[in-house]
Amino acid sequence: MTKIKLGPADFAEKEMRGYEVGKRNVCIAKIHGRYKGLDDWCNHAGCLLSGGRLEDNLVVCPCHEVGFDMDTGRNETSPGVCDDQPTVTVEVQDGALVVDLPDNS
Repeated sequence: MTKIKLGPADFAEKEMRGYEVGKRNVCIAKIHGRYKGLDDWCNHAGCLLSGGRLEDNLVVCPCHEVGFDMDTGRNETSPGVCDDQPTVTVEVQDGALVVDLPDNS
């Protein structure tokens, strides 16, 4: 695993941003004071989840309204439509967001 610094941990509550990290895109959100992350490309249609909206602990895809749990990546709204999303671990170190990604990402 490789730790990658994304930028400042300065999100407002319920704010969501997408980051390009090597070959991956990650979606980071601040929910109930905690930073959470998952792959930004929806595995159903390739839309960027960071362009969607947050509903409680779900990020809702802007293309087809599929909702993914930000803790588990689980598809909570349309399980037969597409797979779950891979999650990423997000930490705050010295005021910056840091994600743990596999070395081949």
